[in-house]
Amino acid sequence: SVETVFKGHTDYIRSIEFHSHLPWLISTSDDQTIRIWNFQSRKQIACLTGHTHYVMCARFIDDKIFASVSLDQTIRIWDYSALVTKSQKS
Repeated sequence: SVETVFKGHTDYIRSIEFHSHLPWLISTSDDQTIRIWNFQSRKQIACLTGHTHYVMCARFIDDKIFASVSLDQTIRIWDYSALVTKSQKS
């Protein structure tokens, strides 16, 4: 049976990845967004934009940055440390 359903993307989802120790997952989509979710609270933490074409995948690198790859022919490195700090306060 399905335990949790996360809704937010408005087009096909290309990939998901779980963080190594935070209760987070990251998803990428043809809607050109990257979303970070807390799977324990079942809430979206962030919706990140910047790519101009489908976002094919994203990978957590460490506790501060992740990388994303898009069909817009770019690799973007994102600093998400402020999200970690914010989530620890709430």
